[in-house]
Amino acid sequence: MKNRRFLVGLAGVAAVVSYLMWTGVRDSMVYYMTPAELVARIEAEPAFRDVGVKVSGRVVEGSWQRLPGPEHEFRVADLADPGVVFSVRFDDVVPDTFNDRAEVVLEGKFGPGEVFEARTVLTKCGSRYEAAKEDFAT
Repeated sequence: MKNRRFLVGLAGVAAVVSYLMWTGVRDSMVYYMTPAELVARIEAEPAFRDVGVKVSGRVVEGSWQRLPGPEHEFRVADLADPGVVFSVRFDDVVPDTFNDRAEVVLEGKFGPGEVFEARTVLTKCGSRYEAAKEDFAT
């Protein structure tokens, strides 16, 4: 009898912990997309603007503008389809490796006025950390 109550209590605790873990993960999930996927999804489903997403693309050369304060505006193009471009607004300090040709990962929402409102901007800088061609010479 005591073992049965213990097992029922243990199952109840496990169920509550599982529920809390699932809701915590679900609430913090962020979808990862390309700019082409994001634009197509918003055209098909306008309510998707309210969903937080991660988008990877390349900063369009010559589009970066530093505005008063820490605000930045630039355009991002799809890596596979450079014809798909959208504007980005970011109200914080950009990473040191950010430039006009940087490959970036943005996290935020596609807001009104066809502007992606980024909460986070990360830059990819593989060339800085890859071995030089001379290192592979035999």
